[in-house]
Amino acid sequence: MGTVAGTNRELADFLRRARAQVDPARAGLPPDGRVRRVPGLRREEVARLAGVSTDYYARLEQGRRIVPSSAVVEAIARALELDSAGRAHLVDLIGLTSAPPRPRARDAQRVRPGLHQLLDALDGEPALVLGRRTDILAANRMAKALFADFDQIPAPQRNYARWMFLDPDARSLFVDWQDQARAAVESLRFEVGRDPDDRATAELAAELRAHSREFTRWWEQHRVHQRTHGSKRLRHPLVGELTVEYETLTPPGDPDTTLFVYTTEDGSPSRRAMNLLASWTASSAPSAPSAPELGPFLS
Repeated sequence: MGTVAGTNRELADFLRRARAQVDPARAGLPPDGRVRRVPGLRREEVARLAGVSTDYYARLEQGRRIVPSSAVVEAIARALELDSAGRAHLVDLIGLTSAPPRPRARDAQRVRPGLHQLLDALDGEPALVLGRRTDILAANRMAKALFADFDQIPAPQRNYARWMFLDPDARSLFVDWQDQARAAVESLRFEVGRDPDDRATAELAAELRAHSREFTRWWEQHRVHQRTHGSKRLRHPLVGELTVEYETLTPPGDPDTTLFVYTTEDGSPSRRAMNLLASWTASSAPSAPSAPELGPFLS
């Protein structure tokens, strides 16, 4: 997955696939009478739009060990019509990021006590903490009631992308499962750019590719997405359909940890459903109905 024998394979794959997704007409290129055998832009067209030589761009797309300037990277990003996540991914893959490299020894992540207290203080609002490669590090009672009781999953397997693709309950929970699952793939791809040599991420991607055709198809498209905010539509087995909005927060000094907080519009049917779920979780006991069961892959 990472860098092998002096070739940046992730960069090469990302540039090729990004180029294939650009409509030449939309990019302002006039027809030249040549038959296009593959979709998207040709290498020389990307080079022309970016103001660099075709040979220079070709070597970059081949994953050769060259480091372009920030201005050249920005020009290529514009030519490929990359969004902010795509630009950040390109910068990470080329190696222009100003952040210090991650240490080779990747210790298991831990959630500090204050963040656990914050999760508990967000009573009535689902909240969870994700770490590297979308590992689920912590979740409050409302997040467990809304999504799944992640505490039932063995810690080494407690991962949002794995749950999304391998647990059948996740497919039935999300009305917009395809949108949410694809976003999980694209977020994982974004993570690869930040740490291309992380073996655990490579193993997770290999596992999901072996078990999910959808994951494989979306993974190979090499699109990236950085989750900052959005919405999810759910069909909860206890309270019915509801839509939640989420915002993400990254603690200063801990870029590998992200807090997700889910809210509903005040006075809406979704808010009433969330209040009902909160009431149920507040009064739940061993004799109360159990949360939705997790899929067999978690056993």
